[in-house]
Amino acid sequence: MSTTATYQYLRPSALADRALTLQTSGGPAANPRFFTGFLTAPTAAAAGLLAVAEVARTRYHRPVDPASLDPVVTGSRDRLRFESFSGCCGVYARLDVTLDGLDGDIVAHGTTNFDVNPPLREALARVGGLDPLHLSVGPDDVTVSTMDGRVVERTVPLPRRWLRGFAEVQVVAAAMDLRAEIPVAEAATFLRRLPGTGDRSVLWAVPAGRSLRLTSRAAPGAVCLAGAGRLVTLRGLLRHAVALRVYGPAVAAGAAPVASVWEVDLGGMSLSLTLSPDPARGFSGEGGVLRDLASDKVADDSELVGALLDWDPTVDVDALAGAAGITAQRVRAALALLGTAGRVGYDVARAGYFHRVLPYDPGRAERDNPRLAGARALVETGAVTPDDAGATVRHRDEVYRVRRLPDGSHTCTCVWWARHRGGRGPCKHVLATTMVTAPVEATA
Repeated sequence: MSTTATYQYLRPSALADRALTLQTSGGPAANPRFFTGFLTAPTAAAAGLLAVAEVARTRYHRPVDPASLDPVVTGSRDRLRFESFSGCCGVYARLDVTLDGLDGDIVAHGTTNFDVNPPLREALARVGGLDPLHLSVGPDDVTVSTMDGRVVERTVPLPRRWLRGFAEVQVVAAAMDLRAEIPVAEAATFLRRLPGTGDRSVLWAVPAGRSLRLTSRAAPGAVCLAGAGRLVTLRGLLRHAVALRVYGPAVAAGAAPVASVWEVDLGGMSLSLTLSPDPARGFSGEGGVLRDLASDKVADDSELVGALLDWDPTVDVDALAGAAGITAQRVRAALALLGTAGRVGYDVARAGYFHRVLPYDPGRAERDNPRLAGARALVETGAVTPDDAGATVRHRDEVYRVRRLPDGSHTCTCVWWARHRGGRGPCKHVLATTMVTAPVEATA
C-alpha cells in the first residue's frame, strides 16, 4: 500500500565547485534552508550520505529494482539528521552530523525530504583526500513561479510503510541499551567475516574481549544479528570510523529474534543501521505501538505533548510530564501516537527521543493499523465480556479466550497469537480487552 506525494525542488541536488547543495521540498516552509556551511570531515560525510541513500534504494528481502525513494533530513538545535528506510522496510538508516561535524550555523528547524539523484551519488563518490565539502540544505532563495523561475517537480510513491516504520522503530529502540563498543580494527575484522548479502540466518553477537563472536542461540548480553548481510553498508565507512557500537534489548537464553542497532562512530557524526528481527520482516508490521494507541486518553495527550515539543536536542519525558500535568507513562503513549505522524524518533546513543515533523496527520494511526480498528469495532459491538482472569471475546461464530498473566501481559486463543506469541504486538482481541478493562484496572 502506498500513497503518492508530490515533491517540488527548485533544481536537482548537485555537487559542483566543491559545494554540495541538497535540494529540499517542504516542511514548515516551502523549500526550507536548514544549514549552510562546510562539513569538517568531507569524505566521511560523503560516505555517510551515500550510505543513507543506498539503504533507501535497496530491498534486502527479495531484491528487485531500486526503490528510488528520497531520504528525509531534519535540522534541530544541535545536529542534522538524515534518515531512510530500505525498500523492504527492514533496515532503518540514520546519519547524525553534530555541531562538531559542521562549520556553520543551523539557521532553521524542520524536516523535509532531500533529493539524491544519480549525478549527486556519482559526485559524492568522488569526494576524497582534502577536498572541502560545502553543504547547503535547501536553496539560496525561494522561487516557486513556474513561469519566471526554474522548478523541478516530480511525483514519487511514498509508502505508508515508511511512516509506520518510523513509529515502530522508536518503540523498539526505546527498549535497547549499549551492549558492546569495539575498536575499529576489530570491527573491520568482525564485519569481513559476516555472511554475504543473501544470507537470511539469525545469529547472535556476544561481546568477547575487544571484539564480538557469533553464536546460533541467544544468551544474556547477546545482540541479535538477523540477516548479517544487511550490515554490508557499514564496511565502506570503516576507514573513517573510530569505533563500532552495538545496541539491543535484554534477552534471555534461547530468546526469539529481536531488533538491533549497529552504529559506526565517525567522529563528529555517526551512521546507524537498525535491523528488523528477520530479513523478511519489515518494521511497518511490528505492532509495538498498538498498546499505547489503544488508550482512550492518548489522542488528547498527544495534542498536549505535541504542543510542548520545541526542537530540543533531546525530548525529556519527565519534563514533558511535569509541563503537561500527566504521568510519564502517558507521555510515552502520546509520543507513540506522535511517532505514527513522524513527529518523534528515538536515539539509542543518547537514550532519548528527538523531534521531527513529517507531512502526515495523527489520524492515519487508526487507518494504518487494521488491528486497532478491528479492536475498536469489537468494543463498539459489545463483543468483549471481561472477568477476573481476562475476557471472553465473541466475533461472529467464533469465541476467543483472552487471559491476563501475572506480569500484566495477555495471551489469546486466536490464530494470530498462536503464530506470533506476542512477538509482533497484540492481536485485536487482546487490544479490545485492554480497551474495556483498562479503566477498571486503573480504578482498582
